[in-house]
Amino acid sequence: MVLVANITEEIEIPESVDITLGDDVTIKGPQGEVSRKFTYPNISMKKEDNKIILETSFPKKKDKSMIGTTRAHINNMITGVTDGFTYHMKIVFAHFPMTVKVAGDKVNIDNFLGERHPRVAKIVGSAKVNVKGDEVTITGINKEDVGQTMANLEQATKIKGRDPRVFQDGIYLIDKA
Repeated sequence: MVLVANITEEIEIPESVDITLGDDVTIKGPQGEVSRKFTYPNISMKKEDNKIILETSFPKKKDKSMIGTTRAHINNMITGVTDGFTYHMKIVFAHFPMTVKVAGDKVNIDNFLGERHPRVAKIVGSAKVNVKGDEVTITGINKEDVGQTMANLEQATKIKGRDPRVFQDGIYLIDKA
């Protein structure tokens, strides 16, 4: 067994991005601003030149996994403020023509499988939902908000008690960008 003294991970910071480290990591870019709290005790973060350096000393298995997770979260935040995230979904129906409308922070799905009461999916955080024809586009700078909003739409149109080979109605993810 080999003991490793410390592990370091480096994250490049693009030119158009400004990062503030503290209790919260705040990243500002052309698309907007994202902030997140990282509280794992064995990982230290510091900013040098145009890099963020994550470091842990005498890492255990959990420390190694958390340093990778922290790196992935920061990379996603940088991607969000530079390019943003866009998920494309398709409205599919064969039996009853459903209508999908955005109302504030909720998406109403009317006439799903002929049901009288509308199904509702919550829009999470700063994600924006746009419905045009049979296409639903979800955009935002926070990957978790966009992904959870997409999952809420899929779950709202989940079919129970019917044969899924016959009843394929729903709202499904077709592309991530």
